[in-house]
Amino acid sequence: MAVHPIDFRYGTHEMRAVWSEETRFSCIVAAEVALAKAEAAHGMIPAAAAAEIEKNAKNASLARSKEIEAEISHDMMAIVKAVSEVCGEPGRWIHYGATSNDILDTATGLQIGQALDLIDAKLRRLLGVLLQRSKETKTLVCVGRTHGQHGVPTTYGLRFAIWASELGRHIERLGQLRPRVVVGQMTGAVGTQAAMGSKGMEVQATMMQELGLVPVDVSNQVISRDRYAEYFMFLANVATTLDKIGIEIRSLQRTEIGEVEEAFGANQVGSSTMPHKRNPIKSEQVCGLARIIRSSVEPALQNNTLWDERDLTNSSCERVIFPEASILTDHCIQLMTTVLLGLVINRAAIRRNLAFLHGINMAESVMIELTKRGMSRQDAHERVRLASMQALAEGRPLADLLGMDNEVVRYCNKSDILKLLSPDTYIGTSVVQVERVIDKLSPLVRE
Repeated sequence: MAVHPIDFRYGTHEMRAVWSEETRFSCIVAAEVALAKAEAAHGMIPAAAAAEIEKNAKNASLARSKEIEAEISHDMMAIVKAVSEVCGEPGRWIHYGATSNDILDTATGLQIGQALDLIDAKLRRLLGVLLQRSKETKTLVCVGRTHGQHGVPTTYGLRFAIWASELGRHIERLGQLRPRVVVGQMTGAVGTQAAMGSKGMEVQATMMQELGLVPVDVSNQVISRDRYAEYFMFLANVATTLDKIGIEIRSLQRTEIGEVEEAFGANQVGSSTMPHKRNPIKSEQVCGLARIIRSSVEPALQNNTLWDERDLTNSSCERVIFPEASILTDHCIQLMTTVLLGLVINRAAIRRNLAFLHGINMAESVMIELTKRGMSRQDAHERVRLASMQALAEGRPLADLLGMDNEVVRYCNKSDILKLLSPDTYIGTSVVQVERVIDKLSPLVRE
């Protein structure tokens, strides 16, 4: 019976598979095989034994290890016994010189690597969608808002480009953190490698090379959890960007704004009681799940503060937060990609909103031009501010009130003022900025 929503509602098949019991078991077995091969390569165990272990370890079963665990109450030793059983006499060398977390943390490194591969590919796909939408809308002028109020114009292309720029940095961060988090260890009971004598460092290096992992420089019984904390902070950072995009879409889909809308299926139902509703439920889902992903950061940080050479307080916590945060982040990336691909842009509503304040939101444009033509900047600000306040209070066009100020008209005639109040002429370098972002980030999509 499924209990957690990631079992039946959230998550992709491929990311759930990474954190499944079966994959965990196979990664642990792979680590044991790599250890045996490394020890054989350095003369610590017979080469024939390592070859038999490599040949037969794949026949070990998760079901059998669970049977053993029920008897001995130790999950790692249960797997060691299950693998040893299928390897015959050479099985006596399984786990030689290792402690549990040499294998468990190394298996985690393999799983993190797989998870990052999936996230990297999906971030690049989402980046491609954002860059395409940036290109399509680079000249689409719209209301810019600060503090929830209309400001000077911006463009939809610039909005999409800003989000794309964040995604580009996340892809860069992923590449930077990979060698710090996709790691493994073979350091023994408290990190001294005493059981392997003088060859411990060589065995660890060979084992990690076999697995495609970076070996730790030093550790105690467990890999230092600052590495894993960085992974969770990365997931939280990605989720927060997705949350940011989702909040903006939800805001812009408000009935009274109506500039964008999530795609809505022909048979889709928005409400069980209000038949007219078309709700931004996918963006809302992303925003809600981002809270759960971010909540993994605090326990991940606390997992680094273990007693002495180690305790077990991190273990139960990590069994929850690794699959949960990874699966939900992957889910949110894919869901937001779907939202942005299908996002409907209402150009009529955009133009309506641009005209909503009858030019008042263009006050800065007039102030700047008055200053260029000789008026004191501070005087220009005050005159335009007073006219704007009056226009807001009386619901009148700003152009009419500015045209009644003789000092303003002395520098800018009424025809000039009307041109200055046109939002399409006041988007600065936004188009060039968008094109620069597209040129810079497009190679990341193709990598």
